[in-house]
Amino acid sequence: MWLYLAVLVGLYYLLRWYRERQVVSSLRDKYVFITGCDSGFGNLLARQLDLRGLRVLAACLTEKGAELLRNQTSDRLETVILDVTKTDSIAVATQWVKERVGDRGLWGLVNNAGISVPTAPNEWLTKQDFMKILNVNLLGVIEVTLSLLPLVRKARGRVVNVASVLGRVSLYGGGYCISKYGVEAFSDSLRREISHFGVKVAIIEPGYFKTAVTDTEMISRTFRERWDRASAEVKEVYGEKFLVSSMKMIELMKKQCTQNLSLVTDCMEHALTACHPRTRYSAGWDAKFIYLPLSYMPTFLVDAMISWGSPRPAKAL
Repeated sequence: MWLYLAVLVGLYYLLRWYRERQVVSSLRDKYVFITGCDSGFGNLLARQLDLRGLRVLAACLTEKGAELLRNQTSDRLETVILDVTKTDSIAVATQWVKERVGDRGLWGLVNNAGISVPTAPNEWLTKQDFMKILNVNLLGVIEVTLSLLPLVRKARGRVVNVASVLGRVSLYGGGYCISKYGVEAFSDSLRREISHFGVKVAIIEPGYFKTAVTDTEMISRTFRERWDRASAEVKEVYGEKFLVSSMKMIELMKKQCTQNLSLVTDCMEHALTACHPRTRYSAGWDAKFIYLPLSYMPTFLVDAMISWGSPRPAKAL
């Protein structure tokens, strides 16, 4: 019996390997629009796809980021300034994309732009703190997607949304985990709706990688700022020791972050170029062997494990 099971599992992975190796034809004629190309995953993906011969439309937040990217790529790659939190900026970028893709439509849309701060215990934060992240990581993704979806549908293309392992396991307070859970939900509903038109939706779930999102100095600074403005009652309940321990944990994140960003961008590239892309891609060993298994464990067990490894407030029972 076990032998038959092993053979079936082996055949399944062999078939999956064969299907996933099949590549879409005429890649050099296909346009891909990527948000958040100033640095990190978006920047590397833009350069990677440019080398592959695709026609990359790279959206950057700053002109400096756009200029640096253009200097590193071929003349095929074009850039546009985009702030995903502003409807007017999205409208301008959408028109810019329409003028370039014409009747061919947009083969790929990669929603990569994102931020991670402010992050702190929920009780330390305000509604505006949550909205700052949600406006970029979730509402920005939704508005950009809805604006460009007719072009993607015309090409029967791909939508690739960057979520996170923290869209599977919520490890800390603030808008980041909420936004990534939202990206997962939006992507799932969108995938089911537009599959009727030949459009595929893929979700990228990276673990911890060394990018601007995981900049420990920035995270520590905003964490401290939220503590400084917290009420006297909150400070008494949590205590200075909690603050110090939390800051040390943030610093330890440096060692957890993988520097090889291509582990993520290779997943993005596969989602855009494979005939049979996956629905979800877990990028990084921590994603595959820590956070993905955690997401399937009983809630009480996950709660206990996270609580055991987290600082305890001064007034904890």
